[in-house]
Parts: sequence; structure tokens; C-alpha cells
Amino acid sequence: MQRITSRHNERLREVARLIESSRDRRKSGRCVLEGAHLIDVYMSRIGLPETLVVVDDRLDEPTIAALVARVPSSRVLAVPRTLYSDIGALPPDVAVLAVVTPPRIAAAAPGNFCLVLEDVQDPGNVGSMIRSAAAAGVDQVVLSPHCAFAWAPKVLRAGQGAHFLTALIEGVAVAEWVDAFRAEGGRLVATVVSAAPSVFSVDLRGRIALAIGSEGAGLSQALCDRSDIRVAIPMAPGSESLNAAAAAAVVMFEATRQRTIGRKPRP
Repeated sequence: MQRITSRHNERLREVARLIESSRDRRKSGRCVLEGAHLIDVYMSRIGLPETLVVVDDRLDEPTIAALVARVPSSRVLAVPRTLYSDIGALPPDVAVLAVVTPPRIAAAAPGNFCLVLEDVQDPGNVGSMIRSAAAAGVDQVVLSPHCAFAWAPKVLRAGQGAHFLTALIEGVAVAEWVDAFRAEGGRLVATVVSAAPSVFSVDLRGRIALAIGSEGAGLSQALCDRSDIRVAIPMAPGSESLNAAAAAAVVMFEATRQRTIGRKPRP
């Protein structure tokens, strides 16, 4: 374990650059996980971090000590609380962060239950959708090039470890992906605000991809034109729409309800 007291340490400066710069994260193919829970999920599912940074006065805490014990000592940096607060996006009480290489899926055959995100730019929404997708049993989350970067700090925090529980495919030309999915027998279900059947009345079993559009504009006409069916979420009078992440959760879990317990759509 290396104990560091200077913010000019090159390894620590590299960690700080990854936290601060989306460009550096994308260029290097690495990201930073903050908090014991995220790091533990990564280590259990993916592997060891490249670097583990720990607040030195928290090294004896059982949760932190357990993480440190799993990582080669040459990869562990112990820093004072003040120094940690200078580089971390979260308060020093979080106590631990890790530099990791995210799992990358450049190309994969579409699954049977997919979520397609088109130009969803709010990091919190993207992270929440990934979290809901993992909980709902979604095989793949497909993100268009203009979605928020899935491995950005805010997205990771909102995802709460779900990034490692489902397959994420970024930078996808979604119209072309949908064409291939439908050619192989899949159905595209487009989520729209109105003028469509209730999501609770539509059969969501079988091989499907649920499409969610951007927070302001919704789905593009290109995806709507490719949809096999459009669905809307019924709401009380006076309510115009839901937050994109909330809408995605409603649609995904209705699909899960139908698929896991074999019930048909409600009349």
C-alpha cells in the first residue's frame, strides 16, 4: 500500500483527471467508481480495479478493509481525508473510490428483452433506467450516440451497481439496430405520451425491445415508424407526462409482470 500526502502525486492526479473529464474517461476507456457498494459489485462481477484510493483513517473499517484485502497492495493508495475531498466528487465520508475498466460489448446478438434509449441525455435518468432494467431482467440496454455516457459519475451513482448486472451497448445507430432486431422476429414497442393503447392492455410477452425517447422530444419519427406497436401510460386527468426514467420503469415492469407470471394483458 502506498501512502500519499501530496496532491501532485502522478497516480492521484490521473485519478482526478478521470473524475473531472468526460473526454479523458472516453479516451482512456476507464471510469471511477465511488463508494464501497459499487466497487464491491464490480469486483464480484468483473474483476479487480486498476487503482483503489482509500481515506487513511477509514482503513480499519470492516467494509473498507475487506475491499483492500482483495486488491494487490501495489494498487492501493491511502490518502488523508483532505486530499480525498480534493479529488472525489462525493464527500470524504464515502471513503473509497476505484479506477476501473468498464465491461465493453462492441457487438452482440440482440437479446429477447431489450431496452432502447434514444438520445436520453440526463445522467440521472440514464442511470435510473439502467438500474430499473437490471431489476426487471432486461437482457440488453442499447444506447444511441447522443445518450449520456453510461460510465459518467452521475450515471454510475444513479445506477447503484446495475451497470454490472445487465449488458450495456453504447453508441448504437438505433434505427439500424431495430431493423436487424425486427428482421430476426423481434417486436419494437414504442413508448409515447398519448394516442396509443394503454401499456397494460398490450401483449408484451415474447421477443421485444422497449423504446424510450429523449426527455423533451420523445422518440424520433424514424423509430416510431419502425415500431410494431405504440403504447402509452394512462394517467390521471391534468397529468401530461412522466419523468423518462419513471415511464421506462412502468413499461419494463409491466412487461416483466406478463413475462414472469404468464398473465395476459389486462382487458
